[in-house]
Amino acid sequence: MPRRLSAARGKTDEEISLDMNNINLVRGLVLMAIALVFGLGSLNYQIGHFSRSGPGLFPLMVSCLLFLIGLISVVRSRFVKPVALNYNVKNIGFVLLGLCGFALISEHLNMIAGIVFLVFCVSFGGTSYSVLRNLKICAGLIAVAFAFRYLLGLQLPLF
Repeated sequence: MPRRLSAARGKTDEEISLDMNNINLVRGLVLMAIALVFGLGSLNYQIGHFSRSGPGLFPLMVSCLLFLIGLISVVRSRFVKPVALNYNVKNIGFVLLGLCGFALISEHLNMIAGIVFLVFCVSFGGTSYSVLRNLKICAGLIAVAFAFRYLLGLQLPLF
């Protein structure tokens, strides 16, 4: 069967399909979408001026920088060799289960147990499993939670 050339830069249909399955392109598009969501949301707040900024200026500036990074990534994806986008439904399931379990355990038991469940559940989706690494990650996240509670005054249900 002859290969059809498309109007898009003289590429074949298979090459165009690979373009849409390029992790570099998808990464840039996702960054741009996130930047647009938060940037448009920041417009609901007063922007102010650089000398006297309003509550919407900082999120708008960060969103603009994130959009710029996403745009650079999209442009760069047109010049580098495409890398296939691979995903595993099982890994996505472990992440979703970990997040839902974290929310439920934190609400009904306490946040420390939720953090431990989250780390150990999500790590099942990784390429390797290490109990020692999981314990280190748990200790770090629990330390951050304690810092949020005692240094920033957030009311987190740690116990």
